[in-house]
Amino acid sequence: MPRVTIADVARAAEVSTATVSNALNCTGRLAASTRARIRTVAAAMGYGDAVAPRTLGLAVTTYGTRPWNYAHVPYFAQAISAATAAAHERGYALITLPAAPDEAVWPSVAVAGVLVLDSPADDPVARTLRARGLPLVFDGRPGPAHPRETWVDNDHPATTREVLDHLTAQGARRVALMAGPGDEHYTRSCLSAYGAWCAEQGVTPRTIPLADDDDQGHALDALLSGADRPDAIYGIYDPCARRVLTAAARGGVRIPDDLLLVCASEDPALAVADPPVSTVSLVPRHTAATAIAALVDLVERPDRPPAPTVVPARLDIRASSTRPAV
Repeated sequence: MPRVTIADVARAAEVSTATVSNALNCTGRLAASTRARIRTVAAAMGYGDAVAPRTLGLAVTTYGTRPWNYAHVPYFAQAISAATAAAHERGYALITLPAAPDEAVWPSVAVAGVLVLDSPADDPVARTLRARGLPLVFDGRPGPAHPRETWVDNDHPATTREVLDHLTAQGARRVALMAGPGDEHYTRSCLSAYGAWCAEQGVTPRTIPLADDDDQGHALDALLSGADRPDAIYGIYDPCARRVLTAAARGGVRIPDDLLLVCASEDPALAVADPPVSTVSLVPRHTAATAIAALVDLVERPDRPPAPTVVPARLDIRASSTRPAV
């Protein structure tokens, strides 16, 4: 049979080809009923290339085009699980995409919209998806707002201050922030809040980079053995806690006696570590489910984009960051 064209759909729906294009790509100013009618006509005629499938995408673009396995990180593992369940509840499949797939994937992957986690500044993947006119929801705040986009995020400045205030209340005076190499909103926001807090306290910021291939925390050895070593560390990524614990044990640094420790992590093993580690949870299950609900709303009701949402984080205080009252 001859291939159905956009002109065929326009004739059948008794509208212009431009109106068909706007309806199928969720652009332009159309009544929701008109948009739905045209999409129904297009689907009935088999014009599948322009009709969005009931499939959503999930992408982690923290490091741009650099490949890395994010699925083993507890935060992302929980987010993927929750996002999949939320998509299924709304009748959609979910494709989890590699961190840096072949360049041909992004322009052609058949999805109705994409949940983008930890998008860096000037994200090349987001640019490609926007060029396709796809609705996007960001876990983490992107840069300038674009049409058919929204975000879900935690209040990272408030959470950072809560952790820093907790550590100082426990007697810390030289608090260091251990941060990753990413340029996504989360890292930038935590670093900015830490810098502002240090300025208010009149102390010098101490930032510890999170090295890529240093599971044993050897990069911390010189820092923890120095005369002016920090007396508290807040690590904002999952690997921070284990690296600090390993390096501290190797150097004879006692936690919490010599060094207080808080880490942003979803790893349940930290609650039963020796000592149990205080953690910040960014509640990825709630965040991802909220983001998927917003993405489905963007796909199905493009004329009524949902507002951005702030999900509270949670500080669980354990032995690693508490000292007995004197």
